[in-house]
Amino acid sequence: MKAAVVIPNYNGLKYLKPCLESLKCQSEQDFATIIIDNASKDGSIEFIREYYPEIMLIENQENLGFSKAVNQGIAVTKTPYVILLNNDTVVQQDFVKELVNAIEQNPSYFSVSSKMLSYRERDKVDDAGDMINLFGWSFQRGNAHNETEYNEKKEVFSSCAGAAIYRMEVLNRIGVFDPLHFAYLEDMDLGFRAKRYGYKNMFCPGAVVYHIGSATSGSSLSEFKVRLTARNQVFLWYKNMPLLQILTNLPFLLMGCLLQCIMFGKRGFLKAYLNGLLEGIKRAKECKKVHCGIQHIGSVIRIQIDMIKGTWIYVSDKITRKIVK
Repeated sequence: MKAAVVIPNYNGLKYLKPCLESLKCQSEQDFATIIIDNASKDGSIEFIREYYPEIMLIENQENLGFSKAVNQGIAVTKTPYVILLNNDTVVQQDFVKELVNAIEQNPSYFSVSSKMLSYRERDKVDDAGDMINLFGWSFQRGNAHNETEYNEKKEVFSSCAGAAIYRMEVLNRIGVFDPLHFAYLEDMDLGFRAKRYGYKNMFCPGAVVYHIGSATSGSSLSEFKVRLTARNQVFLWYKNMPLLQILTNLPFLLMGCLLQCIMFGKRGFLKAYLNGLLEGIKRAKECKKVHCGIQHIGSVIRIQIDMIKGTWIYVSDKITRKIVK
């Protein structure tokens, strides 16, 4: 057995059947499935026990968030690779096979991100790998673009943990998801960390997933999400950038904060955003910074180049999306 599929769940009963049935239809069946339930109250646990007794079920007594939940799944994984999958997804039949084949192509690949498409508009991309720009913003490559534009294997900055495969050997070396994040940007943080250690994150167009999106939080934008994302954004910069890189990018990072203040202010979330930034600054010292030695200088430079490229990709995606609309 080469892989285990880990699915975090919190009150996701209405999504579980289509997700789990799509896993049953995989062309490659040599994998285990593990569900970590974060104290669901909607009958999820009873449903899994009755209809999917073969699945390993870990029951938490409280909602521990995404990071801690998937870490529990990773901790019991005995396979060379672990696949993380959101409960609000339906996967195509070659999903597992494509991800395993992709990550096995090169030992320098830490993770491989799937081709996530909108569940409701299946010709539209939800996420084709995550990127970061000079403003410090993480964004979904190809979001809302036609899926035919993203049919090439490509290196990305980070894999979206909603549907991605990770190499266990590297996780054991660099660490798992940071529980301080609770949810949001935890996958970008892990991908950033892996790149600092010299590993690559790839995009696999053959592993196709249909994603509903925001099923657990209930909204694509909420005070909870805005606050946590702003806080975790600060964590991301503090942990993964050496001081010199932070100072180099500081004008761009401050500009990014200002632009987000304007954006969230227009939507009524300015207070949540500022509270998140303040919490991030106050609690940054709780984060474990990634060590930066002489041997890591090359990876820091490559990351800086990736952030420059990411800025171009972000602007290009925005412009072309408006033209298409």
